[in-house]
Amino acid sequence: MAAVDVPVPDIGEFTDVPVVEVLVSVGDEVEAEAPLIVLETDKASMEVPAPSAGTVDEVKVSVGDTVSEGTVIATLEPAGEDGGGGEEPASSDAGAAAEDDSAGSDAEASAEAEAESEGGDGPIHASPSVRRLARERAIDLATITGSGRGGRIVPEDLDRVGGSASDQAAPAAEDGAGPGLAPWPQVDFEKYGEVERVELSRIRRLGGANLARNWVRIPHVTHHEDADITELEAFRKQLNAEQSDVRVTMVSLLLKASAATLAAFPEFNASLDGEELVLKRYFHLGFAADTPRGLVVPVIRDVDAKGILALAGELTELSGRAREGKLGPGEMAGATFTISSLGGIGGTAFTPIINAPEVAILGVTRSAHKPVWDGERFVPRLVLGLSLSYDHRVIDGAAAARFCAHLAGVLRDMRRVLL
Repeated sequence: MAAVDVPVPDIGEFTDVPVVEVLVSVGDEVEAEAPLIVLETDKASMEVPAPSAGTVDEVKVSVGDTVSEGTVIATLEPAGEDGGGGEEPASSDAGAAAEDDSAGSDAEASAEAEAESEGGDGPIHASPSVRRLARERAIDLATITGSGRGGRIVPEDLDRVGGSASDQAAPAAEDGAGPGLAPWPQVDFEKYGEVERVELSRIRRLGGANLARNWVRIPHVTHHEDADITELEAFRKQLNAEQSDVRVTMVSLLLKASAATLAAFPEFNASLDGEELVLKRYFHLGFAADTPRGLVVPVIRDVDAKGILALAGELTELSGRAREGKLGPGEMAGATFTISSLGGIGGTAFTPIINAPEVAILGVTRSAHKPVWDGERFVPRLVLGLSLSYDHRVIDGAAAARFCAHLAGVLRDMRRVLL
């Protein structure tokens, strides 16, 4: 049977994405959906799976190459009717095999992804999960001697490296001085007392560069507003009491209210492209999700066309996938506006950093009961703090104030979204 090409599938709007792992070699037998290579953007990693069971006939990419949707990464000779997988376990079991040495020697062998080290004399034996951990800690696997069976590198070997990962990552941080800025201070911290070095995750390292760029290149202004959500909170609790399919959170309601306000103020649902403002007629809203590896921003599409329960369900699903590190690049692309909520933690106000190429971002803090004057007396009301950061090249202070007043009005009475 003739070999078939394996192209890169739809990965959203990303192009020229680097290959960070090649998990197979020529002659390897793989099962359908077994990972062949790993791609990594500044937002997430993504495995490209085999479309069917078979034998790897040719690998067309190497670590460090860049690919886009449609790029052929390998050719695969489809398996016969017997499945062609033999008794070899699937590559998709690699993570489990790497975590459990008792899985047997065959499973362990299939879990290992072999790649030639840069300038090294032989292959590096490490599972995909160990390779991913090494990248997050900025550890060069070529410098590690594996203590596992057959010289395999295991997570404990990375733990023994200690502070070397920070030392490797240090030049990137020291390189950050721009034109007219003083160089980053070089300090011998150990001189003053005991310290501990903790490696930044890859998400934090890459995200930090984007945040620094956005802060420097976008003239930020933040407008703060209080929104009375007394009735809205009662409505939320009523929804959750009446149904148990999904849990409606305040972020779900904020997404819907924000979409309605963005429709009324289209310059906030836009991007600056040279001397033109691109006004978007769709409402794809991102929300900041806190994960063990750092913040990521999943995107819910067409928020204006979805009901509260549908939004709540999608929010829950994407948040769970974010925490598990299973979001694909396409699930974090295309946002027109972002919401960053600290409601479950605290705070009264903050300045969220705009997520370029968007022109605004909404920060939300924890709601609190406050005495509010109703014209005759002070009454207790539940108040939510809003912090809107906006690009002052596109939006002026009066427009931002009107936007926040409109949003606060929608949150005060969600029936406004029906108008």
